[in-house]
Amino acid sequence: MADQEEHLNPTDEIALETVKSRAVRGVVVLTGRTFFLSAISLVATALLTVFLDPSQFGVFWIVSAIVNFLAYFSDIGLAAALIQKKETPKDADLKTTFTVQQGLVLAILLILFFSTPVFVRIYNLSGEARNLLYALGISLFFSSLKTIPSVLLERKLEFGKLVIPQVLENLVYNLTAVTLAWKGFGITSFTIAVLARGIVGLVTIYILQPWLPGLALSGKSLRKLLSFGLPYQANTLLATLKDDGLTAVLGGILGPSGIGLLGWAQKWAYTPLRFFMDNVLKVTFPAFSRMQDAPQALARSVTRSIFFICFLVFPSLVGLLILAPILIKIIPRYEKWEPALTALGLISINTVFAAFTTQLTNLLNSIGQIKTTFKLMVMWTVLTWIFVPILAIKYGVNGAALGYSLVGASSVVAIFIARRHVGFSFFESVIRPAAATLVMATVLLIVRNFLAVEIASVWILILLGLLTYGFSVFLIVGVSIVSDVRKSMSTLFREK
Repeated sequence: MADQEEHLNPTDEIALETVKSRAVRGVVVLTGRTFFLSAISLVATALLTVFLDPSQFGVFWIVSAIVNFLAYFSDIGLAAALIQKKETPKDADLKTTFTVQQGLVLAILLILFFSTPVFVRIYNLSGEARNLLYALGISLFFSSLKTIPSVLLERKLEFGKLVIPQVLENLVYNLTAVTLAWKGFGITSFTIAVLARGIVGLVTIYILQPWLPGLALSGKSLRKLLSFGLPYQANTLLATLKDDGLTAVLGGILGPSGIGLLGWAQKWAYTPLRFFMDNVLKVTFPAFSRMQDAPQALARSVTRSIFFICFLVFPSLVGLLILAPILIKIIPRYEKWEPALTALGLISINTVFAAFTTQLTNLLNSIGQIKTTFKLMVMWTVLTWIFVPILAIKYGVNGAALGYSLVGASSVVAIFIARRHVGFSFFESVIRPAAATLVMATVLLIVRNFLAVEIASVWILILLGLLTYGFSVFLIVGVSIVSDVRKSMSTLFREK
């Protein structure tokens, strides 16, 4: 049984039906177990935006973007190569990966330390912000120490265990940050919370998956791992350059307050993706890889996975946009975020396209089309760096948001490319949930005009949205949606 869980070839050790069952179970378990966690994060974010000013929030976004950008230079795709590797990784593979990664992380930390005066001067960072920068650097080191235990758990498809450190990390981080912000610690709230999160996550992962760290450097192992890892990491690096790298630049254009408003809009616009999409991607990458020799089954799985994401992301996003103007007016001290509402709407366009195109790039990677994904990432990176800064200079926060929406619209290219490799149904996976969401949005917008601006109206709109969307999906999709839910629940409670 252990050997079955290690290998990824469905024709050798794992039957196709087993792959499907584990994929469904993994998605349902991860989504269910992280739902509570995400809800806690949302509440914490709402409270932090009450206790902190936009400029303080903006400093956190700027400093985080700097460290996140540098962090991606600390990985050359070796962890992903270990996960994708068909054979069970040898001790030399694990220790070579650990050694190389620690060397890269230490180099990044030295660069961060000596570059801090430059960042302080460019962004006019305070002493508190500098300490936050150092804390995030230390957190990066803690994260690198978790790589091998995390890889071992993911190779065994033990996604339930992978969630536990995330839950504990985020609970500790959010409780610490909110409590200290409430007490008036300002930016220092993030500093202490980041360090506490790193320590808790590191201890937990080694309890769940014991592994004795060691140093080794096998040329044979390194060459084999790099053959997959470098192209994979090149895509990740481009994504970082496109997102976190640009955020650091926008900090200089928009200033702390402007980047704080833009960060607030991005945080809420991308929340439905973090709620529902990330777990699906984590499971479907190894699952799709195992289905490469079964094109019909792969096409059906891609269609169902995209439908699942869109089915949840589309109504959540539209509901958020409709409720946001009311929530800003009724939540105490929340009026300061009203200037970001237009940006929220514009960035949401990007979220709509990301709901299905991110899964398509995940698909292309899983079937070995990494070079194709790289070309797409080059296109999106170039477009982002052209549109967003130019429009930000000309129109401020809303201009930057418009730039992100234009880049998101260009994602239609990924649909045509992916369909050349896998014949998934775009109508079934995207159009149907979009149509049901449109019906829900129409009803809610009409009803909102007749409701007072109060908390009761929010609950009325939420309940009405759930009922309208559920009824619309049933009419558009049919009874198959009920069957799919039953199958998912059956898989969830099935013995391993």
